[in-house]
Amino acid sequence: MKYAKNTVFEIIEHIKTVVEEIDGKKVRALMDDLIKSKRVFIYGLGRSGLVAHAFAMRLANLNFQVYIVGGVTTPAIKKDDFLFVISGSGNTKSIVMAAQVAKEVGAKVGALTSNPDSQIAQLADTIVIIRGRTKEHVENLKKEYLVNQLRGRHVPYSPLGTLFEDTCLILLDGAIVQVMHEMGISEKQMKERHTNIE
Repeated sequence: MKYAKNTVFEIIEHIKTVVEEIDGKKVRALMDDLIKSKRVFIYGLGRSGLVAHAFAMRLANLNFQVYIVGGVTTPAIKKDDFLFVISGSGNTKSIVMAAQVAKEVGAKVGALTSNPDSQIAQLADTIVIIRGRTKEHVENLKKEYLVNQLRGRHVPYSPLGTLFEDTCLILLDGAIVQVMHEMGISEKQMKERHTNIE
């Protein structure tokens, strides 16, 4: 149980530290764009995609018109819409392409990423930086192992993008509560919109 317990504590500490560092004004701007939009399109791949799906479900419970990019019933994005993407590296090709399409039609783009120098960061109207490891960070750690050890930077227990993805999930759950209260939506109303065919 050593690794399991230590990893849980590591994740909790990481989330607490990172959430303290996050620019609240950027999160506020992201939520404002989301609330003002006609329709919301959510996109993430892999485990970031699972976080995106969880966020989309909560938005649907709040009565947003929300779509998962890549779904067979997802319509074309238009000018008054909002594309919200989650990408640790910020350079995932299909996500970058989706952001480019959104910008071409005049839709707003919001992003959660670990990489402020990424293509997504350049394209997004609003970006929130979530410090965490991505696949790219793992490769860099391998290359600079000795230097990192001498500087006291040890490899976390959590593999790949776990810290990024878990932090995104918790941050977005907090944002949902904020939006819920601002829109005057009760938990009872959310429950009424929750699927009953599962």
